[in-house]
Amino acid sequence: MAEMTLKDGLEAMDVAAYLRGHPHFLKDFPDLALSLLVPREHGSAASLASYQLEVLREKNRELTRRLAELIEVAGDNEQLMVRVHSLTLALMRASSLEETVRTVVASLTEDFDTGQVCLLLFRADPELPVAPWLLLEPAGAGALPAFAEFLARGEPLCGRLAQDKLEHLFGEQAGTVRSAALMRIADAGILAIGSDDANRFHPGMGTIFLKLIAEAVATALVRFPQA
Repeated sequence: MAEMTLKDGLEAMDVAAYLRGHPHFLKDFPDLALSLLVPREHGSAASLASYQLEVLREKNRELTRRLAELIEVAGDNEQLMVRVHSLTLALMRASSLEETVRTVVASLTEDFDTGQVCLLLFRADPELPVAPWLLLEPAGAGALPAFAEFLARGEPLCGRLAQDKLEHLFGEQAGTVRSAALMRIADAGILAIGSDDANRFHPGMGTIFLKLIAEAVATALVRFPQA
């Protein structure tokens, strides 16, 4: 900025104050708007009209980018909703406890493309299969002090789990799990999903679909009370 005398500086401030109080001033004097020069961050000065046009173009590019992101997220959410719906229908068709637990694990593994799935139930039933993805704890939540805080909160937990939790849920495959999502299945147990991608599940992600899955599984399991 060129050096100004005290008088010039005060006059410039008066002009600036006037323009702030009359934002439509340049509308009445378009020739003045075209002759004003606005400094750019890089390069030479530009006319006010060119500067405003450049700002509008940048805003338009930003809005277009954000719109594309929203459309992509909406598409992903639509696919997730379809998968949750398919899982719910499959659970409704399951006619036994064994078929129900197999449906849960098969759907999450195949339709949701998950690396590891573990269903931990607070019950014992001779009809249930012996499988690495199914854990039974007849003593209930009290036998799992490591998960007490999670169970008390009742909300899905996403992110990187402590090693003792990983080993309890995923056994020999715990070393391949870089991130996980835990869901409380009402009073029936815990559903855990593990991934080898450290960013697949993280604390800041939305959990609405995890809650829907947990509710669907809990509703399906309650049809088969423990004898």
